[in-house]
Amino acid sequence: MRTTADYGVERRYSDVGSAGPDGPPGTGWVVFAAVMLGLAGVWNFFAGIAAIADAHVYVANANYVFSDLSTWGWIVMILGVFQVIAGLSLMSGSEVARWFAIVVAGVNSLAQLNFAPAEPWWAMAMFTVDILIIYGLAAHGGARLRAFR
Repeated sequence: MRTTADYGVERRYSDVGSAGPDGPPGTGWVVFAAVMLGLAGVWNFFAGIAAIADAHVYVANANYVFSDLSTWGWIVMILGVFQVIAGLSLMSGSEVARWFAIVVAGVNSLAQLNFAPAEPWWAMAMFTVDILIIYGLAAHGGARLRAFR
């Protein structure tokens, strides 16, 4: 029976959640956060355009915390642009990019809760994704970001 030492790879199996030879533990969460920020940003951008254009995608006669569907369309679209920027900046491995991404995901989670009257199930799904992004970056960011460098 061969061991990992036979292949010239030294690996400790006691590390729970180890990323193996490709990077430190928790790197997958950071990659997940970066990819999901980019995807959520693109989705929000198009959702914002649909809201601004008064597309018949959203619930009619919904009551918002303030303003109307068009205003929330602009807010969600601008947040989408910031999310794409945050997702791309995470690939630099910068601590500033990590905190920027956490702030953008936090603001978007609050905006999605306020956008819920327009599309409730989608808003809850996006809120959940934002919480997972925040968890991934807060709990597993730090030194794992340097794996991208």
